[in-house]
Amino acid sequence: MPKHNNVLPNIHCRKKWAQSSRGPLKVRLSLNQAPRKKARRLARAKKAAAAFPAPVQKLRPIVQCQTQKYSAKQKLGKGFTLEEIKAAGLNARYARTIGICVDHRRVNKSEESLELNTQRLKNYLVGLVVLKKG
Repeated sequence: MPKHNNVLPNIHCRKKWAQSSRGPLKVRLSLNQAPRKKARRLARAKKAAAAFPAPVQKLRPIVQCQTQKYSAKQKLGKGFTLEEIKAAGLNARYARTIGICVDHRRVNKSEESLELNTQRLKNYLVGLVVLKKG
């Protein structure tokens, strides 16, 4: 422990030292960062193509961002309200099985958002192919 009003020694060693028979000699560099990024991107694309008819991610509603600064923007929310799902002719339990996110806590505060997300659900259902078991 250091004495008096000094900083605690907590150095952050970011470099990795490669071991050899004579001890740590070379610094291991991560110069393969860009190719790894590309490989991950291609792997995601391949996985999405393999599961083609099914969407890669679940369907989420469009919601308004909070606070005055961001209130003009829209983003994807956590899940559809029970009212939106009912307006689209579904129930919450079935919606979860066909890749639709449901958030039972969310409440519709405007007719516009209700209409927008209901139409989003209906468009999703038009292109949906449900395969029966057996």
